[in-house]
Amino acid sequence: MAQKPSIPKGTRDFSPSEVAKRNYIISIIKSNFEKFGFQPIETPSFENSETLMGKYGEEGDRLIFKILNSGDYLAKANESALVNKESNKLTSSISEKALRYDLTVPFARYVVQHQNDIEFPFKRYQIQPVWRADRPQKGRFREFYQCDADVVGSKSLWQEVELIQLYDAVFTELGLSGVTIKINNRKILSGIAEVIGASDKLIDFTVALDKLDKIGEDGVKTEMLEKGISEAAIQKVQPLFNFTGSISEKIQKLATLLATSSEGMKGIEELKFICEAVTELGFSKSNLDLDVTLARGLNYYTGAIFEVAPPKEISMGSIGGGGRYDDLTGIFGLKDMSGVGISFGLDRIYLVIEELNLFPETVTTTSKALFLNYGEKEAFYSMKAIKELREFGIKVEMYPDAVKVGKQFLHADKRAIKYAIIVGETEMNEGKYALKNLVSGEQVLLNFEELKNTLINN
Repeated sequence: MAQKPSIPKGTRDFSPSEVAKRNYIISIIKSNFEKFGFQPIETPSFENSETLMGKYGEEGDRLIFKILNSGDYLAKANESALVNKESNKLTSSISEKALRYDLTVPFARYVVQHQNDIEFPFKRYQIQPVWRADRPQKGRFREFYQCDADVVGSKSLWQEVELIQLYDAVFTELGLSGVTIKINNRKILSGIAEVIGASDKLIDFTVALDKLDKIGEDGVKTEMLEKGISEAAIQKVQPLFNFTGSISEKIQKLATLLATSSEGMKGIEELKFICEAVTELGFSKSNLDLDVTLARGLNYYTGAIFEVAPPKEISMGSIGGGGRYDDLTGIFGLKDMSGVGISFGLDRIYLVIEELNLFPETVTTTSKALFLNYGEKEAFYSMKAIKELREFGIKVEMYPDAVKVGKQFLHADKRAIKYAIIVGETEMNEGKYALKNLVSGEQVLLNFEELKNTLINN
């Protein structure tokens, strides 16, 4: 007996209802992207390895899926690395391409490659899958969609203000209340590292600090010590582990802590402008919070950093994130091209909406009505009506085989189709259609115009 097929861990099949719900989320995100002036692009699912490697830090590089070279991939393998089992050196000689880890670095490559054809500032959005060789768990997959919006070619902080508004607009339309948009600034983190005497350990410091909500205060301190950050330096950042108060109060505390750091004070000025502008403009259903431990592990952020937490009743990681990068395109030779962007985590947003039962009942791919099949003449009569109903945008279909009526009704029930349309000799002679509501059991005889209007309005 053949073994039952399976799919790799961290990937999923999607049923018709799941795809319909995902498309519902995507349509709302997409419509808001366009409402805010973003234009769509797409990039290949895989890039040259050199495009991706070294752009995400040590942890990111480890999670990139590498693609073996075509044909005899060992023919050009680094023999020394192969014999000595040096995986990093070996990988570069047998794998020239890799699946994209996110959409931001491919976007930077796109901007540099097409810079002569782009009108700057360039506002783009991109909705495509990405891949990460991560350990699968709730809300964390190896293949998942990202929905990104970025602006390049402008250093204006109004872009950050608009992106926060964009987050709020999307989550409000999705019916998600209590979402928290967390904000910080990499200049503030650099300033903190400076005043505690750990500037040379900035990346190690920020990566560890970013894990506070996952591994706790003791875990963060342990990791910092392991990375060579002194006990004295860690003692100086102790207040950050319990940083409370309103945004303005937190900014004031940071101003005191970073008074001797010009970089840190610049970060505070930027943060203050963004937070005050957003607060003045107001929110619909979201909250804004200054989270000084927010670092995000990516190396390329240089200014504002964003991360979106789901409503408090949901136990899950972030459902969005992003930030300002002053010179991301510089890694590909185009200097001084500042940008800022955000991402929506489609899969996690789906799980949150599902858990809170917020999907509208109308989100479905099933037909509104099923024409029962009583034979060739009846089927032809039905198909004429089906053709016209579809022209009015009504989802209808006919059961393909003239089998027992009970089986056809059972099919409609399993498909969650609301109406059955019965066309027998009597209905044909009168030019009518018997419409049966499969939920209430009510049945009425209608002409085509009445049938059309009933299906449109119910």
